[in-house]
Amino acid sequence: MTISRSGRNTVALAAICLAALMFGLEISSVPVILPTLEHVLHADFKDMQWIMNAYTIACTTVLMAAGTLADRYGRKRIFLVSLAVFGITSLICGVAESTPVLIVSRFLQGMGGGAMLICQIAILSHQFQAGRERGRAFATWGIVFGTGLGFGPIIGGMIVAVSNWQWVFLVHVVLTALTVALVFGSVEESRDPQAKRLDLPGIVTLSLAVFGLTYFITQGSDLGFGSAAALGIIAAAAASFIAFIVAERLNPYPMFDFSVFGIRNFSGALIGSVGMNFSFWPFMIYLPIYFQSALGYDVVTAGLSLLAYTLPTLVIPPLAERLSLRYQPRLVIPFGLFTIGLGFILMRIGSGADQAGWLTMLPGSLVAGTGLGLTNTPVTNTTTGSVPSTRAGMASGIDMSARLITLAINIALMGFILLEGVLSSLRSALPGAFDAAQLRTLAERTAAGNLGALPQDFPALSALDPSGTVLHAALVHGFGLVMLYGGIGVWVLAVASFMVFGPRNAEAGAAGLAACSTAEK
Repeated sequence: MTISRSGRNTVALAAICLAALMFGLEISSVPVILPTLEHVLHADFKDMQWIMNAYTIACTTVLMAAGTLADRYGRKRIFLVSLAVFGITSLICGVAESTPVLIVSRFLQGMGGGAMLICQIAILSHQFQAGRERGRAFATWGIVFGTGLGFGPIIGGMIVAVSNWQWVFLVHVVLTALTVALVFGSVEESRDPQAKRLDLPGIVTLSLAVFGLTYFITQGSDLGFGSAAALGIIAAAAASFIAFIVAERLNPYPMFDFSVFGIRNFSGALIGSVGMNFSFWPFMIYLPIYFQSALGYDVVTAGLSLLAYTLPTLVIPPLAERLSLRYQPRLVIPFGLFTIGLGFILMRIGSGADQAGWLTMLPGSLVAGTGLGLTNTPVTNTTTGSVPSTRAGMASGIDMSARLITLAINIALMGFILLEGVLSSLRSALPGAFDAAQLRTLAERTAAGNLGALPQDFPALSALDPSGTVLHAALVHGFGLVMLYGGIGVWVLAVASFMVFGPRNAEAGAAGLAACSTAEK
């Protein structure tokens, strides 16, 4: 029995959307189970950061390489390989019995996920070429991808409630098998006969720079930020970044063509891309800890509370598109970033209320999610639409890389700020009760959220803080600083984006396009 082309396209779209759903879920459902992992795997606060960051850094590492390999060897073939890697590593994550095994398997899972993501876009572009059909396909893909991100927290919470944390990973084994079956009979193979060579020096140097900076932020307190080891790590990261710039300028086929940064619309939108991942998405990693440990919610209630943070990102994008057409992205993107920052400040106020709860956090969560919804679609459209069509794929790669790199770095930075905020609060409330090493360990355990078990490991707390008031206040103080950092930081980026966009100037845009075209020649 043969299937019509329209039928094959429908099945292919279903396969691509399943893969998009898995990628979105793997980002947003895992944060909800981090407090559970901290307990059952005896993970510490830094372990939980690496459980998330291993996935993000791995996605960044393979993103551009996967696109090149897919163009050369076939998008369908690389997509199937990436699905196999994602499914197998999801299985390993689900059966992991130790934190190191989970972190390594998360890194490998991220490599599969990053390759899977870039192949989805390439396959959609080839399989759906008619204008109307193409628009519907990409719109459906975007909705499903957003659904995975938006509903991930409650899905993760419900899985833990009815089964166990392992199924947050194991569910992807089943979904992967279904996706592979759909791909075989529907997705057309495609290649780019003009595919460029793999930019291995650029990939390696950029990955080392991101990993080095993230490692310095995450482990610096243990090493001592002024120690020879820590300074060596940050120096190596800086050297890797310089080597990346040199490699890209010398490479005739670089994965990052720096000439596109001369286009003001592209650079202004890229700052918007950085802004979204500076605050909104990295805070998604820590917000479940706040809801479960600071507010005392169970995992399902925490997931439901997070819906106010994520659901606006699904319903606002159509409005953002209309606003972009009427007022131009140069105004909508900075306004969206400003709205995210306002949401963080409102969450900071809500978290400090006497009777803090989901209601006091609701206004800030909704406003932050609305800001993300206002920013995301205009950023994506502007980064790809402001460069020549021959450079759209490269522009999309820079955009996605900027998002993932910013996310990885700010997961580490927010964790550092949370830990130092908790530590400073404990140091003030419990002077002389613990030595420096004990106090830092207590701060790390508090930041991880498992407050109930701390009196057993720190017997002195039973007398010093019998009701747990000091620990709770320290956790709330640390989260307040993180929210303040997220709000002020994204406001600074909103101003930077507005200034880089500049006034509406067709000549400046034309000059940027001419510079890009000249560099292309």
